[in-house]
Amino acid sequence: MSFFVELPNASALPLAELAPIAFPKLRQGVLDSVVRGDRLVALFGIPQASGRLRLVVILGVDATSTLRLATADVEASYEAFTPECPPAHWFERELAEQWGVVPRGHPWLKPIRFHRSMRPGTDAWLRPSADPIVPGVTDFFAIQGDEPHEVAVGPVHAGVIEPGHFRFQCHGEKVLHLEISLGYQHRGVERALVGGPHPRSLSHAETLAGDTSIGHATAYCQVLEALAGVAAPPRADALRAVMLELERLANHTGDLGALAGDVGYLPTASFCGRLRGDYLNVSALVCGSRFGRGMLKPGGVRFDLGSAEVDELGRRLEQATRDLTNATTLLWETPTVLARFEETGVLTPAIVDRLGLVGPPARACGLERDVRFQYPTGMYRFAQVPVSTWHSGDVFARAYVRWLECRRAATFVGEVAAGLPSGPCATPMKRLAPEKLAVALVETWRGEAVHVAVTDSEGRFAAHKVVDPSFHNWMGLAMALRGQEISDFPLCNKSFNLSYCGHDL
Repeated sequence: MSFFVELPNASALPLAELAPIAFPKLRQGVLDSVVRGDRLVALFGIPQASGRLRLVVILGVDATSTLRLATADVEASYEAFTPECPPAHWFERELAEQWGVVPRGHPWLKPIRFHRSMRPGTDAWLRPSADPIVPGVTDFFAIQGDEPHEVAVGPVHAGVIEPGHFRFQCHGEKVLHLEISLGYQHRGVERALVGGPHPRSLSHAETLAGDTSIGHATAYCQVLEALAGVAAPPRADALRAVMLELERLANHTGDLGALAGDVGYLPTASFCGRLRGDYLNVSALVCGSRFGRGMLKPGGVRFDLGSAEVDELGRRLEQATRDLTNATTLLWETPTVLARFEETGVLTPAIVDRLGLVGPPARACGLERDVRFQYPTGMYRFAQVPVSTWHSGDVFARAYVRWLECRRAATFVGEVAAGLPSGPCATPMKRLAPEKLAVALVETWRGEAVHVAVTDSEGRFAAHKVVDPSFHNWMGLAMALRGQEISDFPLCNKSFNLSYCGHDL
């Protein structure tokens, strides 16, 4: 479609080049593009002085490594994308809740974070304005009849984990439908970023999802650099990639141990619990923080590696990865573990593609969906990490993809750290250009994270949109539970390990 504007990853364009078009034309263009194989990367709104809401659509064209953008202005309502484009389901619920614009024909319009509209007086679709909005208090899908029954789990769980509510519709032990209700972690981070960048903006990005500090900080820094016309130096790109892969190693290792624990296989669970700490300590060796906080800054990084630290990093990485190989080999060679992992929580490639899932759940169904490969930036333009896939779409596949990614991430980190480019670790930042839009996609350990920043006439953030990979993938977990025994839920849930706070923002 000629009205789409194409943009490379981690780059910016003037808002004047993104003129709004008629909404029916935009809608049809998006639907046609999705049929051809483009992916819905982001859909969000920016309020206008006229009282209208400007919808911004970002599509990913994986085959050509380009992003396609278009906008249209809408008033109180518009014809929903979701019936023909299921990946828009969550985005349109968010639009309705944030801005009070109703997507007509949406099949299940309800809140996702349980807050009032950010445009006062526009949330009458939700409930009478005098009624309080309480997280989790909403209408749930229900199956009628004498035999089906409901099981409600959470939001408070039997463990030190984040809150989320799960409503199961069951027949006996079989799950007919799972509905997931979140919003208990809503902090208003996107709103806090508007008006920035300010001294706390980077901290907000690092704590969007605490276990993805490097991933979100990388995307945040890339949009700032694109808006300022600044490029991080090669050494900084290399160090960012090292930290991003260390974050992947630590979290995948923790997930493999947790999956072993969920089926009562304690040797691997115990080993991986310790090894996760070893990988976190390698991150602390680089910058002093086990989660990598404070490592990145717009324009580059704050900490460098000397030759002695590179040697120590390589030694620790080799030891931890050797131990991880031994621990996970126990999993793949234990029949009782495989009996629980295989054919549990199965997703098909067709479902994954239709829902627009990202990260390990997509790659576990054979889809080569990886920002590092399809939209490479920084070091990934020069040092490729092979895309790790499996084919069965079950718990085993989601676990095995994590193991493959650990092996390849460890090799990548060792090679990049041993051959760091010479030169500075940062480029001085400049003022952000006014009236521009920048987009950055980063392959975090959970999958594709997206940051979109729009500047006003003074070069401040007029809008800052964040899409955590969990935002795409919660519906995938619900689909994986259909037809399963309800006792399989903890195992399926851990095989996705999605973020509550990353979704709630």
